[in-house]
Amino acid sequence: MTLRADHRTRRQARRAARREARRARPLWRRLLPTWRVTLGTLTAVLLLAVGSFAVLYLIVPVPDANAHAVAQNNIYLYADGATEIGRTGAVNRTDVTIDQIPLDTQHAVVSAEDRSFYRNRGIDLKGMVRAGWNTLTGRGKQGGSTITQQYVKNYYLTQDRTIERKGRELFIALKVDQQRSKNQILTGYLNSSYFGRGAYGIQSAAHAYYGVDVSGLTLPQGAYLAALLQAPSAYDVKTATPANRDKAVARWNYTLDGMVQLGFLTTADRAAITFPDPIDPQPATGLSGQSGYLVGVADDYLVSAGIIDTATLKAGGWRITTTFDKPRQDAFVGAVQQELTEELDPRARPATDTDVRVAGASVEPATGRVVAVYGGPDYAKQPYNDVLRQDNQIGSTFKAFDLAAGLTSGRSSGDGRPITTETRYDGTSERPVTGGPTPYAPPNEDDIDYGNITLRHAMVKSVNSVYAQEGVDAGLAHVRETAVRLGIPDNVPGMDPANTSMTLGTATPSALNLAGAYAGLANHGQAYTPWSVSKLERVNTGGAIDVPKMPEHVPTTALDRGAADAVTDVLRDVVSPRGTGAAALDLGRPAAGKTGTTDSNLSAWFAGFTPELATTVGLFRENPKTHAKEPLSGTAGYERINGGAFPTRIWTAYMADALDGTDVQHFDLQPGRGNTQSGGPTATGSPSPSPSAGATASATATAAAPSTPAHSAPAPTAPSSRPTETAPTPTPEAPAPTPTPEQPPAPTNRPTPPPRPTPTPTPPPSTQPPAPEATAPPTHQATGQPAGQRTGQPAGPNAGMVP
Repeated sequence: MTLRADHRTRRQARRAARREARRARPLWRRLLPTWRVTLGTLTAVLLLAVGSFAVLYLIVPVPDANAHAVAQNNIYLYADGATEIGRTGAVNRTDVTIDQIPLDTQHAVVSAEDRSFYRNRGIDLKGMVRAGWNTLTGRGKQGGSTITQQYVKNYYLTQDRTIERKGRELFIALKVDQQRSKNQILTGYLNSSYFGRGAYGIQSAAHAYYGVDVSGLTLPQGAYLAALLQAPSAYDVKTATPANRDKAVARWNYTLDGMVQLGFLTTADRAAITFPDPIDPQPATGLSGQSGYLVGVADDYLVSAGIIDTATLKAGGWRITTTFDKPRQDAFVGAVQQELTEELDPRARPATDTDVRVAGASVEPATGRVVAVYGGPDYAKQPYNDVLRQDNQIGSTFKAFDLAAGLTSGRSSGDGRPITTETRYDGTSERPVTGGPTPYAPPNEDDIDYGNITLRHAMVKSVNSVYAQEGVDAGLAHVRETAVRLGIPDNVPGMDPANTSMTLGTATPSALNLAGAYAGLANHGQAYTPWSVSKLERVNTGGAIDVPKMPEHVPTTALDRGAADAVTDVLRDVVSPRGTGAAALDLGRPAAGKTGTTDSNLSAWFAGFTPELATTVGLFRENPKTHAKEPLSGTAGYERINGGAFPTRIWTAYMADALDGTDVQHFDLQPGRGNTQSGGPTATGSPSPSPSAGATASATATAAAPSTPAHSAPAPTAPSSRPTETAPTPTPEAPAPTPTPEQPPAPTNRPTPPPRPTPTPTPPPSTQPPAPEATAPPTHQATGQPAGQRTGQPAGPNAGMVP
């Protein structure tokens, strides 16, 4: 007992001594834990971490395949919500074994995605730390995931970026690495990964990008597919931006260099490899006929309007109700077939009747709803959607925006008076434009000189010299702003106010853009952005329903009503016996519109509307291999194809069917002051046999109106010394259009009713002159600067965008 008591006493004494010694230390030193406390704490933490890791490893199971492994289609419906357009989004995948995948392709994937794959145990802690450090130091956001982790995420989990999902991914990857061989994991990863172009899995990717089975892939091809895994859609070099194409090629080079580093490829073989360009994207199955075009327009709207992103849309499972009206869609297809396709004979005229293409769109002015489009004859044969392309100049259809800008500019036409529809201009062909940023003297079609005429009459006859000057008088920046407010995208080529030629339609909006802009005119200046989806919903696993919020469709005031209605009033006169749109009289309803034909006959247009529907039709030819534009001259055996010919005939046939059975509506117009025609029909004036002496926009009136200054007064009736341009009012039963270059008489050897495109003879001085049409000038190929047909005639850009 005594020894035990002594021992306890000594121990207590030592403790007391340590306490006294600790109290004698500075405060900061006393706050630090002793080595015993530190060691004990670390040991406890380590034991807790090991225990927690062991528990989590045991309780986190390897789940069944996720819903993406059995992903749904996207279902697209017509506006009735019941009739199906088509389906997309099904997982395009065919599983293959590791033996079917070339060894070079396997090595390329390992080099691109996880160079420690054959050594790691499902996770790579060093890689994760390195990726985290690079992200924190601004070297790019990196995940540090191994191939095993990516396979687990693709096949078992979701793409959610949460800590909980990342933690489960780590434990499942460890288990999968223990339960399966490296070849099994690599096979599963390659069969479940997305490569772009709707292709899931390496087999589908091989077909989508190179048209071969996976077993037929070459080393360079396999390396490119491996490079795609990082950014499948962005790195598709056939559709990528120039910057993304460079990134894709850099990723391909990174993959090959990694193969050398890992010993899979020799330096000499690496040096001999060149980039393997993939084939063009092929249409998805099940989207033949018009389905693919309609789906493309709907998808474009959903993504561009910010309703849903591309990845979420491609994940599938969406039920999408569009605005397309099936009877009207069928009517558009039937009109193209009836008025154009049946006229073509590719066997007899292979040089001119092949590769003729049509772009069309139809929009409700009162709502902005897209009711029908025409993107091509068959999406399975022509997967490029022509209704959305922005690389065809629209020619004289742009003159409606010139006029609208003039009416709202508050500027004078040179005589101090505001511009109105009845302001007079000198219509002499090749009259130099004054005050423009670049020299410009555009010819009228067939070099017709029209003398002193009103803006109304110049629109009816599509007089280039007049509207080139009027656009400058209105202010080219204001013309551009007016077109943009109505719906022409501000980023399309040919909209540069630094080029005087912009006034004659060098802009290249899509057919849908143009239809939306003309719908704004029809709606009294209230413009909608065209929209093509009315409802979007998805039923998820478990029954939850996603219903993204759809935008409200509110119009913007692009023009005041007086100006918009004045333009419409003028465009009604274009659809008259003396106008370039005379073929549209066959509709038998009140209609307004404008024809357009571009330089070298590379495209032809008609944009028009009734009170209830605005529709555009564009015609062009394109080389299917080079995508270069080709002249329409010779199409269907006719020497020249203008906007008043096939485009107007297609428009008329479609509108007749689309409006069949509906009540005839009349325009309710309230044009602004000074914009109402006086002194007779449409406008007066006649072609002069030679250029006028005064060739400036501010020139005084010619002898036809000696007391009226140019541009200012309403048009008087032409004097008796010149033939007036009166004509009986047309009726559906008895239209009486006078042939013009837009609707020339049929050739004598073909019994074709007017208007048919054909060579236009030069009229004698005493007859009605052919109507001029804008010729949008080409771009200089080397410099990109305007290059006119004649000296001192620069043209706006004619940028071509390969689809």
